[in-house]
Amino acid sequence: MILPPMILPMCLAACGSAPDDPGLGGVTPDQAQELNEAAAMLDANSVSINAVANQDTAR
Repeated sequence: MILPPMILPMCLAACGSAPDDPGLGGVTPDQAQELNEAAAMLDANSVSINAVANQDTAR
């Protein structure tokens, strides 16, 4: 009689997602981290639109 109540929590604990299961957006956590790093790298190398506009008016 004690066995069935003990089995339910064990079964529910086994239902968690694996680390490589796609999450939001259909990407794995590792892929999401790589995308965030790439976006940060692009942001660091970007040029301000004001800097481009100021060059044209300085002539």
